[in-house]
Amino acid sequence: MREISLHVLDLANNALEAGATHLNVTVDVQHGSDTVSVSITDNGCGMDDESALRAQDPFVTSRTTRKVGLGIPLFKAGCLGCGGTFRLESEPGWGTSVMGSWKLSHIDRPPLGDMAATALLLILDPRIDLEFRASIDEKMFALRTADLREELGETPLHDPEVVGWIASYIRESLEALFGGEAL
Repeated sequence: MREISLHVLDLANNALEAGATHLNVTVDVQHGSDTVSVSITDNGCGMDDESALRAQDPFVTSRTTRKVGLGIPLFKAGCLGCGGTFRLESEPGWGTSVMGSWKLSHIDRPPLGDMAATALLLILDPRIDLEFRASIDEKMFALRTADLREELGETPLHDPEVVGWIASYIRESLEALFGGEAL
């Protein structure tokens, strides 16, 4: 995949297919350690150890629409190929955590991409409660759909005015966080 934000969407989609109702997405940029890290944690059905190993094989998938499953294997290969790390932890009945990092300065590291659009798409999915965090060095932006729903009361997240406000809020917050830095 060409952007880290697209990996996040793909892994979030996996979580939804696994029955997740809660999703925690964290994006962290640390100049001191020269890393970009991403973690996606869900409360879906989870996997046993054997299934978790198979999920990392591009030639194994549980989907019926195609014969290969590339999301996790591409994420893993991208991280490891750019001097980073990869970890998948899962437990049946509890959910799954996928964590990866890339060396920030690695020439082949994909750009962060449109993380604001990714966060907005996940926020607007009524099937999940999202906790989204983005940080760079010591600065952080966080947003929870539970907080948004509580603040809005009866007004749904998908109301056009609300969508416009959320999109602007996320975009402005991430631009302020990253300070226009091309990641």
